Amino acid sequence: MKDILRRAKAYLRVCLLLLSIGCGKEEKKYVSVDNFSAEISALYNDYLAKAISNLDKIDLEKTTSSDRKKYYGNARKYFKLVEPILSYSDKNNYKSLNAPNIIQVKGEDTQDTRILNPIGFQVIEENLYEEQIDTVTLTRAVNVTRDRLKLIKENNNLKLKDYHIIWMLRDQIVRIATAGITGFDSPVLSQSLLESIYTYNTIIDIIKMNEGRFQSKGIMKDFIGAIQNAQKDLDYDFDTFDRFGFIKNHTDKQLKLLVEIQKDWKVTFPFEMALSNTMTTLFSKDALNIDYFSDQLSDTTKLAEKVAFGKTLFNDKSLSKDYNMACATCHIKDLAFTDGRKTFDANQTRNTPTVTYAAYQQSFFMDARSGSLEGQVVGVVKNHNEFNMSMDSVVNRVLKNDSYKKQISELYNDEKVNYNIRHAIASYIRSLNTFNSKFDKNIRGEENTLTEEEKLGFNVFMGKAMCATCHFAPVFNGTVPPNYVDTELEFIGVPASKDTVNAKLSADLGRYELFKTPERKHFFKTPTVRNSAVTAPYMHNGVYSNLKEVMDFYNKGGGAGLGIENDYQTLPFDNLNLSEKEINALIAFTKTLTDAEY
Repeated sequence: MKDILRRAKAYLRVCLLLLSIGCGKEEKKYVSVDNFSAEISALYNDYLAKAISNLDKIDLEKTTSSDRKKYYGNARKYFKLVEPILSYSDKNNYKSLNAPNIIQVKGEDTQDTRILNPIGFQVIEENLYEEQIDTVTLTRAVNVTRDRLKLIKENNNLKLKDYHIIWMLRDQIVRIATAGITGFDSPVLSQSLLESIYTYNTIIDIIKMNEGRFQSKGIMKDFIGAIQNAQKDLDYDFDTFDRFGFIKNHTDKQLKLLVEIQKDWKVTFPFEMALSNTMTTLFSKDALNIDYFSDQLSDTTKLAEKVAFGKTLFNDKSLSKDYNMACATCHIKDLAFTDGRKTFDANQTRNTPTVTYAAYQQSFFMDARSGSLEGQVVGVVKNHNEFNMSMDSVVNRVLKNDSYKKQISELYNDEKVNYNIRHAIASYIRSLNTFNSKFDKNIRGEENTLTEEEKLGFNVFMGKAMCATCHFAPVFNGTVPPNYVDTELEFIGVPASKDTVNAKLSADLGRYELFKTPERKHFFKTPTVRNSAVTAPYMHNGVYSNLKEVMDFYNKGGGAGLGIENDYQTLPFDNLNLSEKEINALIAFTKTLTDAEY
């Protein structure tokens, strides 16, 4: 189950965000932009009204198929035009309206499990373009989507300050680079490049509305010019679009200019969200605020010493019952903190995942049963096949070590010893995010050593192969940018063996084992692809020995492509139709994500 601390942290963030959006008395140090709020509200309402109007025209009895598709296209256009504002001001409704056409499972952690049928534009799109339309499903999707947009419009009460505007713009720039250009939410039409042009139009509108705030008109001109140059390059074929060049030449330039804008406006931020307030490149350890992913948002005093203490504990076998196992026993540094085995021993059923970049998640273990790294440590300690201890026993052993006892006193003032042992280990794991791979250095412009094959591999990963619709850049895991609130679980149909003729689904039920929700059978958390060239074997059961086998599995369409019948597979395709050249390029790109050091 999710940790109580995780829920408390989430509650704190909600409260802070509500305060930042204007509840209660405004602090004088933050500049109000009421005029801007009025202008953006008018734009917001206009786009919502036009989306609603076009959805209203989709009548299965009175319109032709061609007209229905035209009205849907118009509605989708206005939805994308409103996206930068809606996704910031009403995150939950935006998420619902832009969700994939798969059922949603809510409330498992609070024992209030609800199964929700999807709504929104992806549901409409997929049903509208079926040869045989399911009129009931399509009608419901159109009506519910339209009514949700009406409700949003009726409750529009935007109150924006200068830092809200910067957050809004940064979110959208990152959303375009990490989801917009990948086809994440355009499953049938694959028109995400065009839709990214639309969302950029709204960014330009927002900047022009705020022209009076600029001290330097040159910065404003440069930023608008950078957006327009990006729009020109987006006018391209989806499968062959150069996403590497786009992020390197456009996204990072926009991020740098946005920092210049906030300096020009003299913006003061009340706190940081997931994206750093000063990020100037997408692929950097400074791009994401690591504290956002931690329960202890303010526990950064003497952090270097805590990391060093955590590293010592991570490597200490005395924390296990028989003094024969440490965290490092399974998480071996030279293998990017994996162990090179299908499973650690015969009693375990799951492959050892890397802990590099593990910090950038909102849930832990392959079935997402823990809500924090600190909570994950408890699971390892109590597991009979791992440490086989209680946390009280671990505390006793730590306090019997004079050096450890001294560090607990000096670093944590002897408070909450149980938790702070875990915090030290978690702090060490949170330090294992170097972003110093060959790929990172190249896309940041520090090197020019990527081969054409490696660049092609990244472009295929982010585009045609749709890998990035589950493994989101820059971490390439399942935590969804730009808000990083959700870490996704997927059912991809991993087989029990390599037998592709008589393929059988792996017996591991994954997330289902926690709450017995039938719709969660065989669901597992999406891991990072970083360092995967040295973390074989692959999948939760270690079924595949090399990256070639992994690519073949996905190219066939996952479990469904192997003939494994299921109702809930979440892969957004039947098969990928990748060429041998593209598969080899994907593998070549993946190898560039190996860190220079761990």
